[in-house]
Amino acid sequence: MPDNIASQPLRQRSLGTSRDPIETWASTCEPKTQQLDLSSVRSLYLHIPFCFHKCHYCDFYSIVDRQDRQEAFVERLVQEIRAQSAATHRPTLHTLFIGGGTPTLLKPDLLRRVLDELASAFELAPDHEWTIETNPETLTDEICSVLKDSPVNRISMGAQSFNTNHLKTLERHHNPRSVFNSAERAHRAGFDRLSIDLIYAIPDQTLAQWQDDLKRAFELPIDHISAYALTYEPNTAMTARLNRGDFQSTPDELEVDMYNATLDAIKSHGMQRYEVSNHAKPGSECKHNIAYWRNENWLAIGPSASGHLDGYRWKNTPRLDEYISTNDAGFAPICDLETPDRKRSLMDTIMMGIRVRDGLDEQQLINAADQHSRSTELKESIQDCVNQRWIESRDGRIQLTDQGYHFADRVARDLIGALID
Repeated sequence: MPDNIASQPLRQRSLGTSRDPIETWASTCEPKTQQLDLSSVRSLYLHIPFCFHKCHYCDFYSIVDRQDRQEAFVERLVQEIRAQSAATHRPTLHTLFIGGGTPTLLKPDLLRRVLDELASAFELAPDHEWTIETNPETLTDEICSVLKDSPVNRISMGAQSFNTNHLKTLERHHNPRSVFNSAERAHRAGFDRLSIDLIYAIPDQTLAQWQDDLKRAFELPIDHISAYALTYEPNTAMTARLNRGDFQSTPDELEVDMYNATLDAIKSHGMQRYEVSNHAKPGSECKHNIAYWRNENWLAIGPSASGHLDGYRWKNTPRLDEYISTNDAGFAPICDLETPDRKRSLMDTIMMGIRVRDGLDEQQLINAADQHSRSTELKESIQDCVNQRWIESRDGRIQLTDQGYHFADRVARDLIGALID
């Protein structure tokens, strides 16, 4: 599901072994840097890979659920939760995100066990944000009851479209009416924070159809909406169909019109854009994803989940059988690991931070670039983007302009390029 960005693959090298991440990090450090700042851990991402059906556009790790491995998976997941809690000295979490896959496809008793285990393994800040992803067909009254008995206080639902033809193109198997039924069910259960995901620039989608999707979305009791242009990721069925000529991608001009229509809709319903594709009522921004965009620290649990701690980035194995069968004192097999690199960290900060409304601290960037003798080049790149009217410097911060939001990836690429020798 698009709202989940912590299960995306990292640029890492293979370890080919199962190792406690804390020990792995320490073993690759110089002795003087072996002490990691575990007190800075404020977030956790947990991945549940089961799905009813593999959507054609999705490149997240998910498998079609036959319910024959759910018990074994949850048993293994509980072991990893306990191992991570012990290794990190039971940190206080401000945000927790359960993504997938479709987490609410777990049997209710198994989902309850996972939620209970998380609540007992970690401290939760008084103002914690705990999100779980769901699909309309899986948010039943029983699941709502399980969630309500836990600290979960935010639901992210994958609607994607209210047009049956476009849902068929995306290989989404739900009735648009079920989105309304599930949203009402969640609201009735007492969940005030509800986000939905929508996709635009679907093949053959018109501007009027996208505007109708937005209109119907705002009939729901939502405080947040993630609206993503369809991306043709490598190794997905959607990209294979595009390459076969089954359909054509949406023209750039129409995609821009759809994006602008999104901005008109969110403004008229009291929401604000706070990231390229994310919009919320004031105070309802997704704190967990903001932690990613700010390059903060977070733990990762479950197959394919990616984590970050003090410059170390790692990814658990994206293979369920290996995850279940390989147990190193509770820890999951790590398939990839990046060790700290100041220039790469600066690049990551630029790549993610430029996307958010608050932007980046200009002087901090220049000072960091100066450590690599690239401050002159970065200043020139910043000025070039200003001249293109893609960014502006306001109160010492570099921020995208309205026009610049259409070129966010290009801006990030240009600024990062200035750091490359």
